[in-house]
Amino acid sequence: MDRRIFIQRSLLLTGALTLRFKNTFGFGKSAAVSGKVTAAGKPVAGALISDGFTIVKTGTNGTYQINTDAKAEFVFVIVPAGYDIPHEKQIASHYHLISEGGSFDFKLKPLKKNDSKHSFIVWADPQVKNKKDVAQMLAQSVPDTVRTIKALGADELVHGIAVGDLVWDNHDLFPMYNEAVAEMGIPFYQGLGNHDMDYRQGGDETSDRTFKKFYGPTYYSFNRGRAHYVMLDDVRYLGTEREYDGYITEQQLNWLEKDLAYVAKDDLLFICLHIPVYSSVKNNEDLYKLLKPFKNVHILSGHTHYNANNITGNVFEHNHGTVCGAWWTGPVCEDGTPRGYAVYSVEGNQVKWYYKPMEMDRTNQMSVFVEELTNQKRMIANVWNWDPAWKVEYWLDGKYKGELKNEHGMDPLTIKLYKGTELPNPRPFVEPRDTDHLFVAHFEPGVKQVKVIATDRFGEKFQKEISA
Repeated sequence: MDRRIFIQRSLLLTGALTLRFKNTFGFGKSAAVSGKVTAAGKPVAGALISDGFTIVKTGTNGTYQINTDAKAEFVFVIVPAGYDIPHEKQIASHYHLISEGGSFDFKLKPLKKNDSKHSFIVWADPQVKNKKDVAQMLAQSVPDTVRTIKALGADELVHGIAVGDLVWDNHDLFPMYNEAVAEMGIPFYQGLGNHDMDYRQGGDETSDRTFKKFYGPTYYSFNRGRAHYVMLDDVRYLGTEREYDGYITEQQLNWLEKDLAYVAKDDLLFICLHIPVYSSVKNNEDLYKLLKPFKNVHILSGHTHYNANNITGNVFEHNHGTVCGAWWTGPVCEDGTPRGYAVYSVEGNQVKWYYKPMEMDRTNQMSVFVEELTNQKRMIANVWNWDPAWKVEYWLDGKYKGELKNEHGMDPLTIKLYKGTELPNPRPFVEPRDTDHLFVAHFEPGVKQVKVIATDRFGEKFQKEISA
């Protein structure tokens, strides 16, 4: 049996929630909903409003009317460029829970600066299980992220995106995750992960009730500058124990097609979700078909507890290393990537990015090891955020030896920390994972010094030098 499926089936769901929310969403029939979008007391014309099925525009007076689908649960504004992200204590609040009929207004706040230049942080899998995990998140992950945000500059517009597994089946900890978001001081959008779902309460349609009570719709979109952001729910609960698969429902794809009709083909397009599309979403071709007309597409995913980059046609997928690393049991993910998060900087329709290892300087982008073998030594460099546009070179005792080719293998530190049935403590299910971002060289035993320089796709160089 797959190790992760075993874990999902064997872990107990802890805690019960006492919430001041309605127990059910939706009304089983269409409802006429209307309202107004304003900013600084003035109507916002041309703003997009959606119920997750239909998208309508506000008129010149800022008003809208939408006949919601019988299955609709929320009405939300697709925040236009030029406006601040609505939030409550930094948790995005761009939606209203639909009641039968009624009026829902959206009050936006105009930005004081051009948002064509902005940055954002991606947190994947904070996945806290208990208060000890929460303590690590608050003591390490949050302060590190705050320092990164400050380093981006006081005038930089910054928002956050969490791509699922905010908690680890313990929904009592959602408020503590929210506390972490509040302390980071930037508006944060949340996505649903498999460990954020309700199990054994029905099928996929009931599995996200608790998540929705805290964070609203599980799929939606918003704009900032020339970037369009879409959050999708690609975790399909199969109705038995903790069984799920990667799948994007027809309902979402139909809505996404309508949403993308409002996006310029040369604008930046970010698709955010939990399970990686390229490797684990069963109907990924349906999504790729919708994305094919766009020139600048990036998918942002999590779930795997390793860091990987994949290019499929016109789509660059960033499968992020996790905030929790190896489930809060060690400093690195299963591929040797330090626990951390990603930082993206947007200017116009261009984007740059880097992986930020937790409690390390951003210039630290690789680990290098030298091992003693029979009659020779072996150097292994793990370049965590490598993709095919990177170049990795090495020097021995100051002499240039050329470019290294990427190889598959296991990171030496993960073998030391995690390999075996007793390691790590207290979560021994963690094991080293094969990765494609290793670089290996063999050389004479007399070599004393090894240097590796990795140059990323943007021309930035990262250097590591160690004694052999």
